[in-house]
Amino acid sequence: MNKNKHLLLWSSVGVFLLLVVAAWSENSNKEWRRIQKSASNAEGALDIHLRQVVNTNLNSADRCVSCHAGMAPGESELKGHAILAAHKPVVHQPADYGCTICHGGQGRATDKADAHGDVHFWPQPMLPMKYSNAGCGTCHTPLNVPNSDKLASAQQAFERLDCLACHRVGGRGGTLRPGGGGLEGPDLSNVGFKGYDIAWYDKHLAKATAVTEGPWKASFGAIDDVQRQALTTWLNTRVGSSKLVEAKAAFHSVGCMGCHKVSGVGGDAGPDLSRAGEKDPGLLDFKAVPGERNLSNWLKEHFRSPVATVPGSQMPAMGLSEAQIDLLTMYVLSLRRRDLPGSFLPKDRVQVLRFGAREFATDGATIFSAICAGCHGADGKGRRYPGTQAFPSIAGQDFLSLATDEFITETIQQGRPGRKMPGWANEAGLKPEEIQKVVAYLRQLGGNTATKPETTAPRWVKGDANVGQRLFAANCAGCHGAKGEGGEGPALNNKILLATATDTFLIETIKAGRRGTAMQGFESPSPTRAALAARELESIVSFIRTWETKK
Repeated sequence: MNKNKHLLLWSSVGVFLLLVVAAWSENSNKEWRRIQKSASNAEGALDIHLRQVVNTNLNSADRCVSCHAGMAPGESELKGHAILAAHKPVVHQPADYGCTICHGGQGRATDKADAHGDVHFWPQPMLPMKYSNAGCGTCHTPLNVPNSDKLASAQQAFERLDCLACHRVGGRGGTLRPGGGGLEGPDLSNVGFKGYDIAWYDKHLAKATAVTEGPWKASFGAIDDVQRQALTTWLNTRVGSSKLVEAKAAFHSVGCMGCHKVSGVGGDAGPDLSRAGEKDPGLLDFKAVPGERNLSNWLKEHFRSPVATVPGSQMPAMGLSEAQIDLLTMYVLSLRRRDLPGSFLPKDRVQVLRFGAREFATDGATIFSAICAGCHGADGKGRRYPGTQAFPSIAGQDFLSLATDEFITETIQQGRPGRKMPGWANEAGLKPEEIQKVVAYLRQLGGNTATKPETTAPRWVKGDANVGQRLFAANCAGCHGAKGEGGEGPALNNKILLATATDTFLIETIKAGRRGTAMQGFESPSPTRAALAARELESIVSFIRTWETKK
């Protein structure tokens, strides 16, 4: 009997102590309480209580500011724990929007691991600090972003023309100089977001012309059209998150949109990436991914080795640098969308979703690098990935001297059915004027090579198709396939190619070959084969033409 009484007594004491410890831990020893106890401001110690930011329009309630108290409404200049620092200046007021809208995580939680979403069941963990700028993509989608080369060129123009003498961008510039140089002009860090006077140049030039000395005369002069266009590019891309713009420019530089859609524009060979930043880490395979099991690590490894990360992936290993992988990871993390009330929809997102505005700049160089370079190479001279067929050169002088603008335009519009090359004359593709810019850019890549005028009819060959079949099997099938299906060389048994290529185009290509590729000219002999006579060339073309009528 005494044993039972003792058991009941001491178990009761144990439970009581457990409850005391639990109550102390929950109410007095919480991390957010300890952090707030260390805080003080000009008025003295901080009032300790659970803080939160609630936005009913966005259906969000974030208690992150219980720890990050310096970011809470009405709190500023707190001293104490480093986590009490105020939010860095951004376009929006963080206290109005909360934290999880941009950063992800679990807003209603008050423990660090739960709040950051570092738990197995939470689908949207907090973005790593390194990629925090990706959070802007939740609402925004910067428009008309060029490729990396053009963005770097625009920045160089801005600095070379010494615009920083008067203006600040990202904390740099805008300081008065000894001897009266420079002015305290407007901060341009967010000018692409807020807008600016498009007549600024004429007004600046008028002021500089009207004076004989002083900062206007010393700091500003006439600028040519090319440099002014570069400055326009730079100003338009100052939209609050320069790092995200840089990441987007990297995406527009390696041809990803040739296979992937973003906001309804791009190819369909790969998955639609419009919301790729919302992938749930709990549903991903991390067997081949070193480091922490988070989405950013998975994305980086996927860029390095797609097949190892996703068995069966058709995406080739593109040989990207670590800097490119880092920027592409940030961009993909930014591809997330939150359903927003109309009053919260930013202008850039409205323009994309409702009016079809382009997220990429529509100059020929950017369109080519965003859509075509992944297969044809940044220089247009073709590309080959391990285990894949070679992609043809389209900027070589041999090709451009024979291919008319109409031929190239039709090829881009219709594509090559049965091959990797899709047609781009559709809703997810390119506008007619954009295709024309790509054609012009190809000419530029090829040294402005003009097409040789044809003096014959499009179809004039009268060769013997049976003879051509034997010649094709002996000389062409090794690269182009026995049935013209393609291999080392392009597929010739293709309705679009045969419909757009003239007989002269085919004859001259076989005669001269394509320098820089495996295609040698057959007009002259080589150590392994004899030259082909004009009649034999015509017979090969006649045989190739028989595929037009075969199903």
